[in-house]
Amino acid sequence: MIDSFLEAVSNSAIGIYIAEDPMAFPWIEVVHVLSLVTVFGSILLVDLRLMGLASRDYPVNALTRTILPITWVAFIIAAMTGGLLFSSNPYGYWGNTAFKAKMVLLLLAGLNMAIFHLVTQRGGQMDRPGSLPAGARVAGFVSVTIWLAIIACGRWIGFTMSPF
Repeated sequence: MIDSFLEAVSNSAIGIYIAEDPMAFPWIEVVHVLSLVTVFGSILLVDLRLMGLASRDYPVNALTRTILPITWVAFIIAAMTGGLLFSSNPYGYWGNTAFKAKMVLLLLAGLNMAIFHLVTQRGGQMDRPGSLPAGARVAGFVSVTIWLAIIACGRWIGFTMSPF
């Protein structure tokens, strides 16, 4: 099943174009990196607030309402450009340990976010300034840690991928 998928992606018109055009991959990668910077930067603002290290007088709910739309748009762009980059060499990416680690870490980041929004944030104390419950501080720390690991894996992919 995976082999069929990789073969289909590898033989797709877009995959072939990105693999063969000398300008396509670098420009897509630029957009991918810029969107990831936006994702991480916007998440970091919330995480620093959750950990009590910044904007302690700003309620978390107000902060997330302001920042999360930006985060989601940037994440969608990052996912789309990441998919395009993957299409240029699906077998290479699929066989790359750093790529697999990045995908697992993205799932963990999503799980951490879901737990925070569905459990911790609903538990209260997010509508007012000041200290937050320990669960919020832990969620922020875990999020920053996971996103730094995602960034590291992304860089590692670039250094461990064969160009062919």
